[in-house]
Amino acid sequence: MATVNPGWAGVYPAALTHFTPDGELDYDSTAGHLDWLVEQGAHGLIVGGTSGEFVGLNMSEHHRLIEVAVDAVAGRVPLIVGSGRYTTAESVALTEHAQRTGADGALVVQPYFQRPNRQEVLRHYRTVGLVGMPLMVYNIPANSASDPVSVADLALLHAEGVAHAVKSTLPTVNQIHEIRSATDESFRVFYGGITSPLEGIAGGAHAWVSGLLNVIVPEALQLWDALAVSDLPRARAAWQPIQDVARLVAHFRGEASDLAVYRGILTLKGRHAGSSRAPLLDLTPEQLRRLEVAMAS
Repeated sequence: MATVNPGWAGVYPAALTHFTPDGELDYDSTAGHLDWLVEQGAHGLIVGGTSGEFVGLNMSEHHRLIEVAVDAVAGRVPLIVGSGRYTTAESVALTEHAQRTGADGALVVQPYFQRPNRQEVLRHYRTVGLVGMPLMVYNIPANSASDPVSVADLALLHAEGVAHAVKSTLPTVNQIHEIRSATDESFRVFYGGITSPLEGIAGGAHAWVSGLLNVIVPEALQLWDALAVSDLPRARAAWQPIQDVARLVAHFRGEASDLAVYRGILTLKGRHAGSSRAPLLDLTPEQLRRLEVAMAS
């Protein structure tokens, strides 16, 4: 088991994976996007998570994405790669590959879809933890269709040397300070939503990770810097433009994925944003025009 304190903290974009319009994985474009996020000042990166469409990758593509990310980041910031799959065996294999390749940590999602019980989930994490790489539990019950990993179980996995961090993507933020109270400073707590980063960081989160950060790194850094010195008025002011972008995403909910909106924002900013892989769709020309009008206002 890995026992070191990874020390992860700050603004961590959950990076988009770029595909071509016909659905091929565009490694060069993805590498360029990762490089740009680092140059924007991101404190670290998450690659191959939900915003990276890991569920749409086969194992070969997933291996290659990890390699491309390690090369693109080149040690400039911590790189945590999604290595969780439904099966324990595939999760172990990807985590071992991430370790060999030179990633700094593994983001391992709850085993999904089949709703494994508590003992099955704990065994899954304990088995992946044997790889000996800093492991972040990806607690996202809304997508995994599984019960959330409880604060008590996170503390247990940490005490056992299995888990070193959590990405808490839950509809509430109270878990942030509950986890902080149940663990020591070596366990890193990431707020993983888009609605309440101010409250999450103020409540003790060591970092903020979100797909929204693909398009607002400079603004997020202002929020982070204000909260780092407990300047709440400045933090509230920094949150306002971020909230405006989050509302743009919410405006399209039900007719376009949040990933499509992020890609649309990047496109309108003059950045190459790639495409998603089917069944996800990009914004239509009409939706892109609506987004442009909304951004201008």
